[in-house]
Amino acid sequence: MTTLDDKLLGEKTQYYASSSEDERSNDGDSDREDMDQTEQAPVQGTALESSQDPSIWQGQATNTGPKGVLQDWRRYKQLETEHRAEQQAEKVALVKKLVVTCRSDLNDGQESSQQEEDEVELDDDFLRWYREQRLREMQQVSNSLPTFGQVLDLSRSKYVDAIDKENKHVLVIIHIYEHFVPGCDAVNGCFQCLAQDHPRVKFCRIQSSEAEVSHTFTSKGLPAILAYRGGQLVANFLRITDQLGEDFFAGDLESFFVEHGLLQSKADVPTVLQQDSPDDDSDFDVD
Repeated sequence: MTTLDDKLLGEKTQYYASSSEDERSNDGDSDREDMDQTEQAPVQGTALESSQDPSIWQGQATNTGPKGVLQDWRRYKQLETEHRAEQQAEKVALVKKLVVTCRSDLNDGQESSQQEEDEVELDDDFLRWYREQRLREMQQVSNSLPTFGQVLDLSRSKYVDAIDKENKHVLVIIHIYEHFVPGCDAVNGCFQCLAQDHPRVKFCRIQSSEAEVSHTFTSKGLPAILAYRGGQLVANFLRITDQLGEDFFAGDLESFFVEHGLLQSKADVPTVLQQDSPDDDSDFDVD
């Protein structure tokens, strides 16, 4: 039954507590605390105790006391020492690599100069070998050529055969002349000397009347000199007296041929090729 005091003070039955209920509540709280402490307390000899090895750093402090702080500091110093050793090893490896690979500009310049000298020496050796090889080949070709040593007189019927049927490496030089044309006799005399000095060159001559050339060619083109090699015309000199005059010697005509690439000067002939060449100079005099 509700009293006037209850009306005035309000009905707050939740604030009502009996002694029996307090005892039961206290007993329940004590039991829960005992259970919590039992669960939190580690059992000696279990896996939990063995897994917490103090020498293994777990990334956090397992103990908050002085011993735990000291253990954490020792582990930190150990890791710092290992890290410093790794850095030192990396530095040593880098220094060794730089010592092997780094080169100064002076070293590069010296190596480049030495390499260039080696290449030049190699090029000189190769050129020397190639030159000797070519000289041997030229000597073989020269030795295979026929020997003439005199001036051959041609007729109209023999003119073509003297050119086409000759060895392709033989130089054929033909003089077209007439005795009454100034300079023709001088060319004939020079041919006699040159044929002896260059026995592997085929020197020939033919009169313009025998070759049946035109009167205009005889009067304006003689003395004419034609040069053939391998059946092909390689040089053609008309009225050669315009370059040499009407009175000249064998040396003048030889120099003229050397200048135009038909003959090779004896001074330019290698010693290897001169071994099989006649050593006696021609004593033939040009009248």
